Amino acid sequence: MGNVTAVGKLYVVRHADAGTRGRSDGPDELRALSARGRRQADGLRDQLADAGIARLVASPFRRCVDTLGPLGERLGVDVEVDERLAEGTGCSGALAVADELRASAAAICSHGDVIPDLLEELLRRGIRLVDEPRWQKASTWVLTRDERGFTKGRYLPPPG
Repeated sequence: MGNVTAVGKLYVVRHADAGTRGRSDGPDELRALSARGRRQADGLRDQLADAGIARLVASPFRRCVDTLGPLGERLGVDVEVDERLAEGTGCSGALAVADELRASAAAICSHGDVIPDLLEELLRRGIRLVDEPRWQKASTWVLTRDERGFTKGRYLPPPG
C-alpha cells in the first residue's frame, strides 16, 4: 500500500476464510482459519504493514484474532480482544470500540454480520462510501474520520 497513512483512519477488517460453519468439531468461536484464510491473513499483513497502524483489536473468535495475528507480529503489536466485536453483537459495540480508538491509528477485525450493520449506521450518520457496500472475507474498509466523526470509506478487496 506504500504511502497509505493511518492518521484519522480506522481499518475495519472482516476475518479471513475459516471454512464452512458447522463443519469443524467444537464451538464455532474456536473455528480456525483454513489454509486459504492463513494465506489471506498473510496478505493482509503485507497490505496493511505500512499503514501506520498502532493498535489491533479483534473479536474474541479465533478466526478474527488469527486474521490480525500476522500483522501484529510484523508490527510488534499485540492483538487485543474485545467482546463488543463478536458475532451477533450488532454495530453499537463496534461503534464504541471505534470511538475509543480515536487517539490511535487502529485496525479492528469482526464478522460478516457486524460490519454491514456498522456501515449502515455510518451511512445513516452521513459517511460517504467511495465503493459499494460489501464485506468479503479478508476485505478491509478504510474509514477516514475528522473531529466530527467518520467522513469517508473506501473498500480494499481481499489480498491475493
